[in-house]
Amino acid sequence: MTEYFFAPCPRGLEAALAAELTELNAAAIQILQGGVAFQGDWLACYRANLESRIASRILWRVAKGQYRSENDIYQMTHALPWPKWFAPQQSIRVNLAAIKCPLRSLDFVTLRIKDAICDKFRQACGSRPSVDTATPDMRIHGFLDARQFTLYLDTSGEALFKRGLRKTHGEAPLRENLAAGILALTGWQPGIPLLDPMCGSGTLLLEAAQIACQIAPGSGRQFAFEKMRHLDLASWQKLQKAAAARQLPRVFRSLYGSDLYGNALADARENFTAAGMIDCVSLKQANMLEISAPAETGILVSNPPYGVRIGEQQALAELYPKLGDVLKKRFSGWRAYFLTADPMLAKLIRLTPSRRTPLFNGALECRLLEYKLIAGSMRKEKPAQTPLPHGDAYR
Repeated sequence: MTEYFFAPCPRGLEAALAAELTELNAAAIQILQGGVAFQGDWLACYRANLESRIASRILWRVAKGQYRSENDIYQMTHALPWPKWFAPQQSIRVNLAAIKCPLRSLDFVTLRIKDAICDKFRQACGSRPSVDTATPDMRIHGFLDARQFTLYLDTSGEALFKRGLRKTHGEAPLRENLAAGILALTGWQPGIPLLDPMCGSGTLLLEAAQIACQIAPGSGRQFAFEKMRHLDLASWQKLQKAAAARQLPRVFRSLYGSDLYGNALADARENFTAAGMIDCVSLKQANMLEISAPAETGILVSNPPYGVRIGEQQALAELYPKLGDVLKKRFSGWRAYFLTADPMLAKLIRLTPSRRTPLFNGALECRLLEYKLIAGSMRKEKPAQTPLPHGDAYR
């Protein structure tokens, strides 16, 4: 039976998510603002939750129709067979978003959706679910535009970027699905040397290690669909076993990380150790301006710090030109990518980006800047240093 799903994702990654869902054999894929709609059976839903690295959630569409008033929304919600999907002993949370909605109070509409669900349970079961805004068993998501109401039941539970791997997060961490999307946009594939010279707690490299070892991003967590009454447990367990069988040995994967600060490297080491992937990566404490390329070609990707206070902005204004010089002198033959919310970087690094991709890190608008550091296209420099073995350069 074909069901309708919507997978939200960080803005700017919709096309990358569509490509990923195509690989996962989803059907009728449609790119929308803020996510991707697709169709499939429940196995497709299970697979998307288990395997998608870029989606934030997998939402099952349970209602869609025209509305004029809050009562229309109540009636559409009440008509649904909620007790067939989950038990009254389970807790719920209702989230509502809207664009150009003519109704006066979204809080009141949210309350009417909750009332409709609870009234349906009372009529059918004699009891109703409790509301838990922190850790609900079931999340219900409503969306209103000027005329149409769409209602979803969240099959994921906790957001999919919560892989359950990171133990420490650092000061300004990337969400895991944004990191995975950035890697997809760079074109990185396992086997290509990857360097993050300002790695912080190691999110980008940890995502790359999982990809290189073919570890399903959802393999270490649970999902809301496992609590639904119509769960096909045999199919779900078969999918999990197949994913586990695909995993590759956790050996060095040409992944390199460094950071100026020792506490950041300690966080990265702790995260890789907790994930069982410390052998996949080479980490060292180093200044970005003093390192050399660990291989002849590869991909450099990083989320550099950006200044909030005036003193920080001045320091970064001095850093960016030096960073450009390092890339030109020591990373010829590489491609470099920087995710930044700081417009000064593109202006002061003194390199011409070959691509600027708008992305959002939460509510923060950023750009992923691509630099192709092709030999012969830059002014002559000193002969490139012979790359050191990874054990000497990055251990």
